[in-house]
Amino acid sequence: MPKQSPRLADAERGQLATPTDVAAYLGVPVKTLYQWKYRGTGPSVHKVGRHLRYRWQEVDAWLDAQTSYGLTA
Repeated sequence: MPKQSPRLADAERGQLATPTDVAAYLGVPVKTLYQWKYRGTGPSVHKVGRHLRYRWQEVDAWLDAQTSYGLTA
């Protein structure tokens, strides 16, 4: 079986998100993400060198877990 090229594997993994990207996606200020990181309540964040990065699938999983009300129509 042929090996996958590194570029294809990278494309399948998806791009890492910056705090600015995630803040815009969630509709919250970047400062809120830093507070959540400090408190340990927000989506998982990873340090890459001196930069914080998020994996989109972890952000979406965290967002799905935030459902606290049984809203019905």
